[in-house]
Amino acid sequence: MADAAQRLQGLFAQLLGAPPPVRIRAWDGSQAGPPGAPTLVVHNRRALRRLLWKPGELGLARAWVAGDLDIEGDLYTTLDLLAGDIWERGEDARTLTQALRDPEVRAAVRGLIKLAGTPLPPAPPPEEARAPRRHLHTKRSDRRAISHHYDVGNDFYEIVLGPSMVYSCAYWDSPDSTLEQAQHDKLELVCRKLGLSPGQRLLDVGCGWGSMAIHAAREHGVSVVGVTLSQEQAAYARKRVAEEGLTDRIEIRVQDYRDVRDGPYDAISSIGMAEHVGAERYLEYADGLYDLLKPGGRLLNHQIARRPQRDETTYEVDAFIDSYVFPGGELQPIGVTVTQLERAGFEVRDVESIREHYALTLRRWVSRLEADWKRAVQLTGPGRARVWRLYMAASAVAFERKRIGVNQVLAVRAPESGESGMPLRARTWN
Repeated sequence: MADAAQRLQGLFAQLLGAPPPVRIRAWDGSQAGPPGAPTLVVHNRRALRRLLWKPGELGLARAWVAGDLDIEGDLYTTLDLLAGDIWERGEDARTLTQALRDPEVRAAVRGLIKLAGTPLPPAPPPEEARAPRRHLHTKRSDRRAISHHYDVGNDFYEIVLGPSMVYSCAYWDSPDSTLEQAQHDKLELVCRKLGLSPGQRLLDVGCGWGSMAIHAAREHGVSVVGVTLSQEQAAYARKRVAEEGLTDRIEIRVQDYRDVRDGPYDAISSIGMAEHVGAERYLEYADGLYDLLKPGGRLLNHQIARRPQRDETTYEVDAFIDSYVFPGGELQPIGVTVTQLERAGFEVRDVESIREHYALTLRRWVSRLEADWKRAVQLTGPGRARVWRLYMAASAVAFERKRIGVNQVLAVRAPESGESGMPLRARTWN
């Protein structure tokens, strides 16, 4: 009897305390759910086995990456509906353990077990990173995590990021601006906040494919040292530097930020890198950058933040992102970041939230990926391409819904005299 979708809908309704906001179509052709809503397509029984063995986000992620689950209809609408029904239920949401106390839920789960077939757990997709026991953020583990995220292939990143190869969010004058212009404006904003001028030395921590280093050297006349743990990024960045004729002013190193010893620098940019540092290592990170700056030098720390929890001990790293995107990545509230920078000795002079800018950027990246989907799959395989499509679209929704944010923190290593070197009206860069 073709009723798998009805059974699935009933279970989800029991677990969530309300009917799911999307339609479900199962492998047997059955459908259930609100007419006209986006459809969650369950291609096979293996998807159920993944959920039964790993209930929650990781099971769903494995099913998505493996192609056992799919979405028909607008991806953002679907994620937005699920966000409202799941992500924002907060402390009122019933856990699986709580739900299983209900006899009806237990009966539904027993039915699902029968429906799922063979009880053996499916192997995780090959794109899944090996999870460390703890996020210790040793140099070795960080190097492995960076390689997992960034050594996907420069050709793939060219599809997503465009010719500028600027990672992290752009800075938009309006939603109608081009991605290229918005990325240029972000780099220029960072340079102006740092007050760069000819002859200065800039350290770009987590330099990516060299875009910040090239912009700062070409447009502001500074000498730049860029460090990354990614071999592929470094090779790409060095090639770009040579093509720009800037090898006398830019040095790209494969080096851990903890091993940089050739300070002092006039300025440091850290754009989208601090998320990899980890909570236990963050003060070490802040101390290290403080020591590398000369008195009066500026740090621009551009970092994704999460909202604080009432009980911070309950914070858990996102299972999908930890397993497939940023192994070992950790987010912290902006207040914690500012406090740690101040503990290291910095004077925080400006904090700018640009949350909406990241949502706009991610939507453009998703559009670029979808427009060149066949080539992306050829370059990385279908699983990896599916990881990035889901990750970027879900992140866009998370920024739009205020679940996460992104901030540029400008801080100064103020000398003993207290002369910060900052203008009286600091936001002259706008």
